[in-house]
Amino acid sequence: MTRIAFRSAAAIALTVLAGCAAGPDFVPPVAPAAESYLPGPLPAQTASADVAGGEAQRLVQGMDLPGQWWTLFRSSALNSLIERSLKANPNLQAAEAALRVAMESVRAQEGFYYPTVQAGFTPSRQKNAVGTISPTLTSGAPIYNLYTAQVAVSYVPDVFGANRRQVESLRAQADSQRFQLEAAYVSLTSNVVAAAVQEAALRAQVEATGKVVGIMREQLQIVQKQYELGSIAMTDVVAQQALLAQTLAALPTLQKQLAQQRNLIAALAGQLPNEESPETFELAGLELPQALPLSVPSKLVAQRPDVRAAEELLHAASAQIGVASANLLPQTMITASRGGVSTQFGQLFRADNLFWGLAAGITQTLFDGGTLRARKRAAVAAFDQAAGTYRGTVITAFQNVADALRALEFDAESLKAQLAAERATAQSLEFARKGVELGSLGYLALLNAEQAYQQAVIGLAQARANRFADTVALFQALGGGWWNRNDPTSSAANGKDTQ
Repeated sequence: MTRIAFRSAAAIALTVLAGCAAGPDFVPPVAPAAESYLPGPLPAQTASADVAGGEAQRLVQGMDLPGQWWTLFRSSALNSLIERSLKANPNLQAAEAALRVAMESVRAQEGFYYPTVQAGFTPSRQKNAVGTISPTLTSGAPIYNLYTAQVAVSYVPDVFGANRRQVESLRAQADSQRFQLEAAYVSLTSNVVAAAVQEAALRAQVEATGKVVGIMREQLQIVQKQYELGSIAMTDVVAQQALLAQTLAALPTLQKQLAQQRNLIAALAGQLPNEESPETFELAGLELPQALPLSVPSKLVAQRPDVRAAEELLHAASAQIGVASANLLPQTMITASRGGVSTQFGQLFRADNLFWGLAAGITQTLFDGGTLRARKRAAVAAFDQAAGTYRGTVITAFQNVADALRALEFDAESLKAQLAAERATAQSLEFARKGVELGSLGYLALLNAEQAYQQAVIGLAQARANRFADTVALFQALGGGWWNRNDPTSSAANGKDTQ
């Protein structure tokens, strides 16, 4: 038995070694040959405005993005919020758990490379109908105990690589999940910073609106005194009251948005809305980075975690074609068992109570109604689907960078224009107030000046915030610098890089 088992195992091993995995070997897609993100040349630097957050920004080709890019905004409150969010955000925790699931699935499938060994022991007590059929025991006793113990070994040789392709597919899915974790990390940090910027913008708008309300209330007092003196009509007082009421009506909306923004920040940090976040944000507490990294286009696909995740799903789909191809070929299996049986437990392994068996088989499906071939065609179609998804993800990645670059350029111009508008409308309002006091202008001109100033100060606050939001969008579009992180969950720490 020993020689037979050895020879059979050797034959199977030689067959496995000689065989090759069915299906195509995966070839990673080539990065796009684009030399730039935009049709024309990039400006040397953005426009500047003489206000906090209005500094000119320049793009530095080839400059690497730090793993903790949010520290470039020089805000300790922002750093603290990011740190808390990374520890407690449930979506990030779910992505980490999904990666562990995927990795254990790979290990489970790798177990099929090895034989399965099972041990069994079956005790029973039986009674034979000795008057009707021949007795089971040589002694002829009708009632007896029977003990059976055996070890069984089964092995499915991976002759055509079905298991190797399945492991390859699962490993690619695990790698995809790893990059999805990186994408979740980048999205979380970007969303937290964007939420902080928006909170700061809303605070600035609330403050600006309050400033305008103060000006309008002062003017209303002047108007009311002039009405009491009989120098103006009641319609002018009512018009001023109406404009003040309209401006006051805008405050609850801004305050609602600010409160909801605070709720969003709490949720991103893994808190319930009733748990007040200790950090608050204002535009004056953020510093606009002036040197911005810009990766060469050929490296973008390696730096974007969503693109890398899509590539690994394409890899997994390719391996599934191999699994489906191998299932069309003959399937082999070898089994062996050895054990003992006895009516007395102590004699289970006596020489004349021992048994063994060895079997090998090859099975080839001759007819299945086209099931296996349909499954292969489905695997090919799934690969085509994954290829389309990958191409779409790459195009979106380049679009994100191009959108961020355009936003940086034009929002800088917008801030410059908004600052000029704010200063011009402030001066116009002052002239209108003096003109009304001197009687050279009517109250309609004052109302128009107040409305224009209100729109300008709120527009300026939002334009300042847009500069910060555009910078965040660029950092996110370039991949978020995950390859420069050193924590254990990063792909760089797991042997992945951007080269």
